[in-house]
Amino acid sequence: MTDEKKELSDSEKHEEALERLRQLREKLFSKDISTARLAGFHLSWMQEDGLAILKEALFGNYSKTTKKAAAYGLRSMRGRMKKLGAEVLEQGREHSDKVTREACAKGLAIMKGQIPKRSGPGQGKRKIRGIAGRRRSRPRSAPRK
Repeated sequence: MTDEKKELSDSEKHEEALERLRQLREKLFSKDISTARLAGFHLSWMQEDGLAILKEALFGNYSKTTKKAAAYGLRSMRGRMKKLGAEVLEQGREHSDKVTREACAKGLAIMKGQIPKRSGPGQGKRKIRGIAGRRRSRPRSAPRK
């Protein structure tokens, strides 16, 4: 068997990218915060297209979960898009919606390092302590020669 890679034309690549954006947009509007945040993160890698979707979600009439996920995606932007994401979050701080204002303020504070990022389950490194208990006594064997 030979592996033949199908060469995609520009229009097929464009359609594939549009379909991926549609799927991520749907996931961003999910009620599950984990799914929405993951979609926000993936949209942060999509340059201008991702920025437009995240901006729409943040300023639109959507749920708290969607707005928080959009703010997460905006603060996760990298490279040349990071500055644009920060500008959108700055605009959101003056928005009329309370949830939008709070999500943007928190996102900016995390970006500036004022609020430390959490590190997953357990949140911190805990030291493993030994268990205090009885000492076992082993029977002595005959001395070695």
